[in-house]
Amino acid sequence: MARIAGVDLPKKKRIEYGLTYIYGVGLKTSRDILAKVGISLDKRVHELNEDEVAAIRNELQDSYQVEGDLRKKVAMDIKALMDLGSYRGIRHRRGLPVRGQKTKTNARTRKGKKKTVGSAAK
Repeated sequence: MARIAGVDLPKKKRIEYGLTYIYGVGLKTSRDILAKVGISLDKRVHELNEDEVAAIRNELQDSYQVEGDLRKKVAMDIKALMDLGSYRGIRHRRGLPVRGQKTKTNARTRKGKKKTVGSAAK
């Protein structure tokens, strides 16, 4: 089992897709890493030997910010927006969409389950 950046990669998947299980590594980054290290994209994760895993791990540490460090950076960036009181920060604080989406009918992912607000009986 290949364990890179604290993530167990799925054994049966091709390595180019297996690396995308690491937070901060997409398909393009995965292919760039494999090209730089010199590993075939067709290889499966369970077919990697220790030297190849170590080469991928070293390349990730040297050139990319992934997993915990990246999560911390993103959280700090959002906190900075909220502290500034910018429009985006206020939207984050209220739990509303940040990037200009309409909220009258959609935005259930950010707003949560619908709460019906009606008039009280007289």
